[in-house]
Amino acid sequence: MKNVIIAEKPSVAQSIAAIVGAGQRKDGYLEGNGCAVTWAFGHLVGLAMPEAYGFAGFRQENLPILPPDFQLIPRQVKAEKGYKADPGVLKQLKVIKEVFDQCDKIIVATDAGREGELIHRYIYNYLGCTKPFVRLWISSLTDKAIREGLDNLQPGERYDNLYLSAKSRSEADWLIGINATQALSVAAGQGVLSLGRVQT
Repeated sequence: MKNVIIAEKPSVAQSIAAIVGAGQRKDGYLEGNGCAVTWAFGHLVGLAMPEAYGFAGFRQENLPILPPDFQLIPRQVKAEKGYKADPGVLKQLKVIKEVFDQCDKIIVATDAGREGELIHRYIYNYLGCTKPFVRLWISSLTDKAIREGLDNLQPGERYDNLYLSAKSRSEADWLIGINATQALSVAAGQGVLSLGRVQT
């Protein structure tokens, strides 16, 4: 397979697949005309929680928690004891890795914006992928917009600063949210009190 297109969600993947002639439905992607179109379900990969760095529980002596390098993990869901990787996410990441491994080039079709760029790069980095990629930058899913975008693919590195901006925001939210929540909760001594950029 020559190209793999990765979209942010299945509905977008279907619209693009119809244009490129990838009409054969597979498990987790569409294929045809020498191309595969796969998808994420939003953020499949995110930053690991403090436990991944050896900080269990809310303890004043651990604060501030400042990981030397942030670890990426598959999206988590609540389990009986804490959290575990979402099985549906693990399955889709396996599909994405398989189609990435078989292609010559990746066409990134996640949403045109900071978060869309982050979704792709976190998946790409988590999978340890090194395949070259280009960017489909469109803000409409009309047939005309998709065709024009495919005729005008942009180099992936053109969006490096957009990714770095999104990565910085993600890591800053983690640092503020984790440390502020733990500090407030420890100080109050009354369960978990959530505090972060969004709540503030």
